[in-house]
Amino acid sequence: MTRVAILTPDPADTHNAELWPKVLARLQRALDEVGITSTPTPWTAHVENASALRGYTRVLPLLAWGYHHDHQHWLQACKTWSDAGLALANPAPVLAWNSDKSYLSELALRGVAIPPTICTDRLQQEMVDGMFDQTGADELIVKPAVSGGAWKTRRVRRGDAVDEAEGTSMLIQPYLSTIEREGETSLLYFGGRLSHAVNKRPVEGEFRVQEEFGGLYTLLSPPPAGAVLLAEQVLAAIDAPLLYARIDMVPDADGRWLLMEAELIEPDFYLGIDPMQGAVFAHALRDAINQGTPA
Repeated sequence: MTRVAILTPDPADTHNAELWPKVLARLQRALDEVGITSTPTPWTAHVENASALRGYTRVLPLLAWGYHHDHQHWLQACKTWSDAGLALANPAPVLAWNSDKSYLSELALRGVAIPPTICTDRLQQEMVDGMFDQTGADELIVKPAVSGGAWKTRRVRRGDAVDEAEGTSMLIQPYLSTIEREGETSLLYFGGRLSHAVNKRPVEGEFRVQEEFGGLYTLLSPPPAGAVLLAEQVLAAIDAPLLYARIDMVPDADGRWLLMEAELIEPDFYLGIDPMQGAVFAHALRDAINQGTPA
């Protein structure tokens, strides 16, 4: 019997307490179909000691939601898992790197198209005002570099005051109004293979596309060719053995696709609208296990 562990939220974290068990159930059904038994376990139970995870063929951090609320422990956990040589997918160094959205600037240096972005450890009003002047944007997005589910993400208009903060890494980007008309597009890759694409649109008056904010999800078949090209460029730029990746992107006003996030830790795969119901993911995991590959 093939046994894997799925890392889940801290039991004390009540955010999305009703949502993540539904996501877990969809994942488990897909894995059951290929003979893989999965056991949920909180990621916070394995921060300093990985011994309880050693008996699993793979450890999947697919539901480690809320790590951004305790980022230092997350980084410590990633080091613990790496030092222990756990069969983790995705790899622990990738999980640490991907947990801080400043990685976007690294990908930009490798040729990936992203929105104009300032990453700062000290948010100041003059930076926000400068981004307005630099980009000509009418609105900006200001959000923590370590975040999830649009946590503490603000939509800022010219003249709005921001709370200056020191010691908290923040991102400043122009607000892309195309998200209201065309939504955000997510491409799901499993074992390097494109599985499905999903368009996510905010409800009227909202800019956040997450389900808890009323986001409307639609399967895209086929996905836009430009989105596929960008996603494959992103994966090549990351250059790591990834079992899974969700590449989120939005077109700008000129139709150029821009990377919003590369979700490599605990992305929802949107299996509820996946025509294959997670079969591509389950087979990718089974193949990786059978071949003895790290992801």
